[in-house]
Amino acid sequence: MIAPDKHVSIDASLIGVGAVMLRQLPGPRTLTALWEVCRGLPDIRTFQRFVLALDLLYLLGTVDLESGQIVRLQR
Repeated sequence: MIAPDKHVSIDASLIGVGAVMLRQLPGPRTLTALWEVCRGLPDIRTFQRFVLALDLLYLLGTVDLESGQIVRLQR
């Protein structure tokens, strides 16, 4: 479920959900503001998938929490 494969499509995988979330994060946002933007997107569907994808993005070093806001890290 984390990565797409023969049985899991990209939009059902957490990597795919994370990619959708990153497009909604052009600048720093609070968790609540990011959820408000993402909650209506068909790929996200539930708060649980939102949090799991956000955790994955943090583990991959793609996002971080600074002063109470989620920021996208540039490499």
